Amino acid sequence: MTAQSAIAGAALRQADRPPALTPDPFNVAPAMTEVMQGLAARPDRLMSAQADLLARYMELWGAASRRAMGGHPDPVIEPAKGDKRFNHPEWSENPVFDMLKQSYLITSGWLNDLVSSVEGVDPMTKRRAEFFTKMLTDAFSPSNFLASNPAALRELMNTKGESLAKGMERFAADIERGGGALSISQTDHTVFEVGVNVATAPGEVVWRDELYELIQYAPTTEQVHQIPLLIFPPWINKFYILDLRPENSMIRWLTAQGFTVFVCSWVNPGPSLADRGFDDYMKGGIYSATAKVMEQCGTDRVNTVGYCIGGTLLGATLAHMAATGDKRIASTTFFAAQHDFTEAGDLLLFTDKKWLDEIERRMDEAGGVLPGATMSDTFNALRANDLVWSFFVSNYLMGKEPTAFDLLFWNSDQTRMPKTLHLQYLRRLYRDNALAKGELELGGVKLDLGQVKTPLYFQVGRDDHIAPAPSVYKSARLFGGEVTYTLAGSGHIAGVVNHPDAKKYQHWTNAALPASLAEWKAGAVEHPGSWWPHWAAWLAARSGPMVPARDPSAGPLEPIEPAPGAYVKVKS
Repeated sequence: MTAQSAIAGAALRQADRPPALTPDPFNVAPAMTEVMQGLAARPDRLMSAQADLLARYMELWGAASRRAMGGHPDPVIEPAKGDKRFNHPEWSENPVFDMLKQSYLITSGWLNDLVSSVEGVDPMTKRRAEFFTKMLTDAFSPSNFLASNPAALRELMNTKGESLAKGMERFAADIERGGGALSISQTDHTVFEVGVNVATAPGEVVWRDELYELIQYAPTTEQVHQIPLLIFPPWINKFYILDLRPENSMIRWLTAQGFTVFVCSWVNPGPSLADRGFDDYMKGGIYSATAKVMEQCGTDRVNTVGYCIGGTLLGATLAHMAATGDKRIASTTFFAAQHDFTEAGDLLLFTDKKWLDEIERRMDEAGGVLPGATMSDTFNALRANDLVWSFFVSNYLMGKEPTAFDLLFWNSDQTRMPKTLHLQYLRRLYRDNALAKGELELGGVKLDLGQVKTPLYFQVGRDDHIAPAPSVYKSARLFGGEVTYTLAGSGHIAGVVNHPDAKKYQHWTNAALPASLAEWKAGAVEHPGSWWPHWAAWLAARSGPMVPARDPSAGPLEPIEPAPGAYVKVKS
């Protein structure tokens, strides 16, 4: 009854909304039609694939029969490494569920391989079909249904039905929280509070305008490097991924290394900023913030960091500065930032004309901003098994309380984006690759990354699915000066936020920057643990002599309020 009531309520809410302009905004149907036509054109290959599928099933049935007679045959197929959907022992120990699991793995693998094998199809069309076929087969995993999930059934029996009752209550609560759309809780939101137990590094907001707050962090050493460090995080997320807890805070670690650290905390924009674009964020963001940092520290230069899309904007600004002779930036570090988007991963699939038109419709409906949940849903879709279905099973089928995890709290603390800015990003950079081609114009200047001679440090995660390592490598080779490229273990977040004390992962370095990433890897040296010390040494060499530490309250900019400021606390 709880589930039915929640679904009925959601349906009524959706009925009050205007219908979508297209039932297929991702343009999947034409892609699948083209792929099916490609398969039909090769009936021999299709028949061979069907024969292979039947042979795998015969092998599976044979193994199941031998097991039923007391044998112990090896599995016909095993889950891929890292696939946690079938970790519960009963998936292997119970013959029925083992058969169900292996049957699913065979069929889903066959279907995905079949789509991937098609020839004579436009690469992006094929990629779109592959992506959504994977999404479909992931959704139909037996682990996602109560009747076919042994872990959920065992929990149901052990709790005499209480687990399912709790799960449906959470299901109803998440629909209510999502305003009629299912907003799956990834963590216990009641445990964390920004400025209380996350984003707690001491400092002061020393400047605020309509686009950003400038935070200066308190020093923890008696002396600091002369040239301050200014970090531009992505406006797609909030900056405190760099300051979650004291033990994994990059900001605290950097101050402990003797750097004066500033962070640009972007505003969570409302409709009044709908017309702000890349020009505005370049001039009113990067140019403005660097000027304020230099004023506060009494220097004529500043070192900068750009994370993800913040790095994309920062790279474009460096090209603008190169064209205008502005030398205020002494060095720049890029965390998982792209400037060439030809190999930008599966996010390229979301730059199809139909989807961009749908995005524009949604932003117009929301008053000229992209709702935070839309971008979050897109990122979650890239890793649906980890970020969607695992929580669906745990929260609703098994009735478990979401765990208190600071990273997932940050991940769900969403931000909005101005319409003009976001469409420029998707159309001119992702779709057109205008920055890499030298076709992007900002501030009346056509940008040429090859003219940038500023020393650059590129960091990227080996498993990054948002800014893939090959894409960042191509980006690094676009610039005309000294470039250091470092490959870190893990992905877009854990690859960046990896405190040395955690002693996790590894990183690879190579002083050269050859023509391809494969050549770079061949000459790279692997090092255990975090890449932060390598970067800190590089940064220190470009940060000038040591000077007395700077008190955020003692500079020419009047403190406004303590860190983390007000903008980061605005909810979408």
